[in-house]
Amino acid sequence: MSQKRIVLVDASLESSEVLVRRLHAQGYLVEATTDPALGADMALAAPPAAVIADLWMPSISGVQLCRLLRAEAATRDVPVILRGEVDDPKSRFWAERAGAAAYVRKGHMGELVRVLAKAAVVQPAADGFFMQLSGGNVDIRDRIARHLDAALFDSVIAAEVRALAACGSVDRLFDLFSQLVSQLVNYRWLALSTVSPACFGLHYHPHSAAVAEAEARAALGADLSNNLIRVADEDASEEQTGPKAIVFEIPFAGRILGRLAIAPLAGGEEDATNMLKLVSSELGGPLRMAALVDEQERLAAIDPLTNLANRRSFLAQMTTEISRSGRYGLPLVILMMDIDHFKLINDTHGHAGGDHVLTDLAAQLRHELRTSDLASRWGGEEFIVALTNTDLEGGRMAAERIRAAVAKLVVLHDGKPVPVTASLGIASFDGKESLDTLIDRADRAMYSAKVSGRNLVVAAGDLDCPRDNKQSKLAS
Repeated sequence: MSQKRIVLVDASLESSEVLVRRLHAQGYLVEATTDPALGADMALAAPPAAVIADLWMPSISGVQLCRLLRAEAATRDVPVILRGEVDDPKSRFWAERAGAAAYVRKGHMGELVRVLAKAAVVQPAADGFFMQLSGGNVDIRDRIARHLDAALFDSVIAAEVRALAACGSVDRLFDLFSQLVSQLVNYRWLALSTVSPACFGLHYHPHSAAVAEAEARAALGADLSNNLIRVADEDASEEQTGPKAIVFEIPFAGRILGRLAIAPLAGGEEDATNMLKLVSSELGGPLRMAALVDEQERLAAIDPLTNLANRRSFLAQMTTEISRSGRYGLPLVILMMDIDHFKLINDTHGHAGGDHVLTDLAAQLRHELRTSDLASRWGGEEFIVALTNTDLEGGRMAAERIRAAVAKLVVLHDGKPVPVTASLGIASFDGKESLDTLIDRADRAMYSAKVSGRNLVVAAGDLDCPRDNKQSKLAS
């Protein structure tokens, strides 16, 4: 049986001689040196069964040596055993992160021999195809410097991706993420699809929207119509054709949160693949954090019973809508709706029955409204709706349609039908008044509808019936 060849790098000639004798006795062929650069050169020129080196050495550390051998094709599978003066967690951590097969404290030769017996690989036959001749000590140091630079570059990029965890939303995360990736690699488009919440981010050149959307849909198999985040700028290439899209999954805590896809330019496939592999492995944490923030903001803005916007969220959205209507002269109508005899419904069917009425009415309301309209549970059995780009006559027609739909609504609770009607009041924005004033006028119109017989629509100004405590009791 041929002897297994070992390359030993030990800065101390005395301890090296002792270890060489011990390894010779175990049947190993040992080539020893005190120069780590020469040791690396020996390993690269003719890959051994194993390399033994000190963790810390002058000029080149065992960590650097190990990283170099792991990165080179010829020595990628050659086990490296690192030794140190002390057996401490820090030394073991560095050895493990460098890719060492084991870490052994100096002086523990028996342990080293046992580790070596398990780790030493079967040496391949020496031939010209496998051999990788190096260029001496200067070349070794250059290679180590390049690998260290590459590792530093990767760590900086990974840190930049992890920093996106502070974005606060998936929309902002994807925008910043596309800005980062576009600085690192050239591409025609970049796409992100997520599972929960289901959304799709697409970065593309403004002139390539149709092509980018079609290719991204094919690459990720996602529906771009749902929660599409568009980022269109000239950071992406204008080219319409190129190599096939590259796709990587985004893992996090044993789950797949989504997938990344990139359409590289011709000749840039390798760089795009390496970059996407790196960023996809780091994006899971930030993506999960942004999704949680989005979900918390959504829950804070939604009434949990009806799934409509809550009062605070409605007012926040209406601040913008009022400003827009006032600036551009766009018509706007506020609709207030109150369920008739809701106290009687609760008394007859219990609060569970009342909740059932609220949820069914909210669902009917969503069905009757346009996507541009804003609906909210105002409080208790009251609802409020903003009919955007709608004048008073259009608001009256919409309110009548909603009133009729509610009157036809069949709510079943415990198998029994619960009849439901609603009274509605509407007010048209005059272009100057405050939001509070507009809502108050719609509210007064609604109470006019209630005291006038219920199941009616009244526009502000139709009836002069101010709201007071007595009327509130009559309207309940």
